[in-house]
Formats: sequence, structure tokens, C-alpha cells
Amino acid sequence: MEEEASNAALPDGFLDFLKANGLDPSIYAESHSTPRYIRLKPGCEAQIEEIEGEIKCKLEKVDWLPGFYALPPDVQIANSNAYREGKMYGIDAASGAAVSALNISAGDHVLDLCAAPGAKLCLVLDILGDSGSVTGVDVSSHRLAACRTMLQKYALGNRCRLFVADGTTFSLVPMRIHSNPKSCESALEENVTFKEWTSRRPWKERKKAARVRKSGAVHSGNQLPELIYYGRHSGVVGLNKSELYQTFRDGEFLSCGYDKVLVDAECTHDGSIKHVQKFEHWGWETLQRRVLDAERSDSLTVLQLKLLTNGFRLLKAGGLLVYSTCSLTVAQNEDVVKQFLEENPFAELQAIDGAENWPSKNGQLPNTLRFDPLTSKTSGLFVAKFSKLAI
Repeated sequence: MEEEASNAALPDGFLDFLKANGLDPSIYAESHSTPRYIRLKPGCEAQIEEIEGEIKCKLEKVDWLPGFYALPPDVQIANSNAYREGKMYGIDAASGAAVSALNISAGDHVLDLCAAPGAKLCLVLDILGDSGSVTGVDVSSHRLAACRTMLQKYALGNRCRLFVADGTTFSLVPMRIHSNPKSCESALEENVTFKEWTSRRPWKERKKAARVRKSGAVHSGNQLPELIYYGRHSGVVGLNKSELYQTFRDGEFLSCGYDKVLVDAECTHDGSIKHVQKFEHWGWETLQRRVLDAERSDSLTVLQLKLLTNGFRLLKAGGLLVYSTCSLTVAQNEDVVKQFLEENPFAELQAIDGAENWPSKNGQLPNTLRFDPLTSKTSGLFVAKFSKLAI
């Protein structure tokens, strides 16, 4: 009866979409009882009782994911001191699993190619601690600005740099590399040295950014990535622009690329329970435009393949890449992975360490995993992990 009631709340167009993609509508029957999840920053575990008293509920430890806790879905944390003081942040356990699949080690240089809205970025930095670096990229300037705010709130930005850029063409290497700057020097208007980052940008820089926003310009392959934040130990301080924007040939990424790459690609969000619930307030006609439109879905799979391909190009030999989406459709997941593998002979799907203890189910390709509210008590997510073989 509960399943029928849940299905009745979904519009016919969405039910048709689920049927066409082989998805069981009963997945959404559990959507309103799916827990919300938080991660406590390392060192804050001793304050659990205090936090529980403040939010008036118990934190249920997620046994299969260190540092994560489950809460009833209706519990609010935004007004708690622990949240305001940056001791905990909200992130779904499935998203935490995608980051965990990267096997991040001390000293790793990590690329988050679709970084907004920033929860996974924070988790990566949390795991790295005082080593390595993280480069966050997103095509949306206002969404990446929200990432910057998160980094500052949680004091996690010391080893991070953020670029507004097109993830399908982004080409900057981690800043462990210092060599002679190449062809981009002529494209730079000035060759200043980066000092410690401040939110107070020079008037000339603010005016230029305002001009770009007013023109509605989209970051493309011909436009240099816009650096909107960098921490003291991100490798940027002390460089000049020619060094920051130096270019490399594709073959050089094998030795100087990123150790780990996360491609949490833009998708239809049909597996994201909170996203689907928003359409109840936005109106189901918005769902028709954003999720069900066939032309948009087709364009998204093209984008997803490009993001995955470029992320893999930037990976060093022996490195690991995780591809994830919060769609549950085969077209945006297994089909993209299959086409990518056909076009990239040096990519290999890897089993995800520790996943045998996760509440997930196998995807339609070996070594791929799926989370959903019914199976996992999390939001929906597809996860695939690749390694880059040496040529």
C-alpha cells in the first residue's frame, strides 16, 4: 500500500521515464524515511554527547563508513553550534563511499573535476589532512563560490585551489611540478607573483570579472581557468601566472598528472532523493524539463563521456579515477563506462576495496556499484573505479 501511495505521488511522465530505463518505482517508496547523514571532522568524536544533546537525537554510527553518522531525516542541524563552528557537515553516505573508493593516501594530489556543491571536496581534504593537494574545478562560478565558502567555514582550504573552468578541457597539473613555462605565457595580460589569497581582489580584477559575468561568457577551451581561491599550501603562493598556467603535452600527464581524480558528473539527478523531492515544491513541469527531456538526456551522456575522458587524461600512470553520478539510468552510467573503455585501452575497471561490506548492489558491468534508498538507505548513486595502466 505504501508503494502504491508513493507511486501515486509521482507524475505519469516520471513513472514512464523510470519504466523506460528499467528502474523500479518502489525505490522512491523509502525516500521520505531515508536517513540524513553527517560527517564529523577528525578530532570531534569526543564531543558526540554534547552534539546529541544540542540536536536532541542520537547520532547512529555508520559502521561501513568511518566518520559518518545517520540521523532521522527531519532533524535539522543548521542551527547547532557544532554545525556553525564547522565541526560537522552534511554529506550522503553514498557520496562518502564514492570518495572512499579513491583510496586517498597521504601526499596524494587529487583533482575534483566537478567540485560543486563541495561536500565531496571537503571530505577529500579532510582525509588528506596536512599533506598533498586538491584542485577543485567547476563550470559554474556561483556554485564554486559556494565551495569556497564551505572550505573557509570548515577551515579545510589550506591545500586547495579552485578554478572556474570547463571540466572537459581543463588541463592544469598539480603544483608539485615546476618547469619552464610554455605556450600560455603570451596569453597572459600580466605576470604577477601570487601572494597569500585574500577575498579583497584588486579593483582591476573585479572589473574584469564583472565584464565576463555581464557578457554571459561561458568558460571554454580557449579561456584560461579562473582561479577564485587558493590556500597557503596549495602550491600557488610564490608562483607567477606563467608558472600556474603552464601547458603540458598529453604524454607528460603520465608522470606529472594527478594521483587521484574524482568525476562526479552532471546528470539528470533522478537518483537523488532530495532532488526529486524538490520537484514537489518546484512543480513537476520543472522535472519534465530537467530530467525527462530526451534531448537534454542525450546531451548529458555526451558531456559525461567528455568529462570522464578528460579526467582520465589528467591522471598519472598507476593513478585511480572514480566516476559517479546520482542518476540510476544505465545510459548515464554503464553505457558511458562501456563506451569509455572501448575508446581508452589503458583504462581498467577496478574492484572497489572494502565494498563487500557496503549496502550496495552490483551494476550491470563487473566492478561497478549502485546505491539506492531501498537497498542502501542512502540517496541513489552509481560508482565505477578505474586505474590507468602504464603505456
